[in-house]
Parts: sequence; structure tokens; C-alpha cells
Amino acid sequence: MNIKDAAAASGLPAKTIRYYEEIGLIRPVRSENGYRDFSEADAHKLTFLARARGLGFAIEDCRALLALWEDRDRASADVKRLAEAHLDEIDRKIAQLTGLRASLSDLVRRCHGDGRPDCPILTDLARMGTGAS
Repeated sequence: MNIKDAAAASGLPAKTIRYYEEIGLIRPVRSENGYRDFSEADAHKLTFLARARGLGFAIEDCRALLALWEDRDRASADVKRLAEAHLDEIDRKIAQLTGLRASLSDLVRRCHGDGRPDCPILTDLARMGTGAS
């Protein structure tokens, strides 16, 4: 199948597929005229990568997951370890975003939002120091 068909099968843009080939995540064969010829297995790998990226896995994590998926002798513990590390990172990001939301919410609440020039939001942003509220 050509790249357009592989894109339709996987739900990925052709540009992403070309990038994945460039960094070695997939290796479609090339026909004599130089066009990519994607197999069903390539399309399946692309779908796998789309789902992994959709779950927020980094490219290198996707590379590791793909290698584990292709290794029939792998231990599921290796897959779980990688997924747990990613879950821990998501939890850290959620905690950070929750703190950011609380800080910004407080600033928005304190701002009158009227015609007066005083604004706690700008005052806080201009404050010297740690950079946090």
C-alpha cells in the first residue's frame, strides 16, 4: 500500500509516517521507482504507534514499546514497568497543573476586572523572586 493508504489505515498524517520512517520506527520497503510500499504489518505498527502516542508516550518510549511488542519472548513486567513510569510522569504533570490552576484561579479571583489600573495578576507576574505565587 502507498503512504496515503497507510495514513488512512493508521489514522496518522503522511508527514508523521515519513518522520517515523526517518527516525527508524518503521521501515517500509521501497519499490524500484523509490516509492514506499507499506505492508499490512507496517500499517499495524503505525496504528500501534498512533495509539501509544495518543496515550502520551514519548517517541523513545514508543520505540521501546514497539521493540517489546515485537519480542515474543518479552516479559510483561518490562512493559508494565515502562507504562508505570509513564503513569508516574502523568501524575507529576497533573499535580503541577493542579497547582498552577490554583495559583491562577486565586489571581483571577482577586482581580476586579474593571476600569481601574491596579491588577493583582500583573503585580504577581512582575514580582521578583521564585516565580511562583
